[in-house]
Amino acid sequence: MEIKAYQRNVDDWIKTIGVRYFSELTNMAILAEEVGEVARLISRMYGEQSFKAPMTIEEQKEKLADELADVMWVITCLANQTGIDLEDAIRKNIDKKTNRDSQRHIENKKLM
Repeated sequence: MEIKAYQRNVDDWIKTIGVRYFSELTNMAILAEEVGEVARLISRMYGEQSFKAPMTIEEQKEKLADELADVMWVITCLANQTGIDLEDAIRKNIDKKTNRDSQRHIENKKLM
């Protein structure tokens, strides 16, 4: 799905099933909560933390995918309610990083 279509789908869902958008401040708090859930999973999958109940690798990946999708959902809500075209913003962000970092990482001896 293209990003513009995703933004429209989220907007349609919010307006038909979700009734209305939460406030921007509420969505920011929800975003922090969702990012925390991703961090919790990553710390258990790749760090020293362990899961309380055993999970298979497949279950872990499914949970991580779901939590990352939750983060994207809330980011999309914030973009929609503040009038941001994410596709355009992402394109500009990639261009910015490309111009700014064209040699930075190639020349970074720590990455070799």
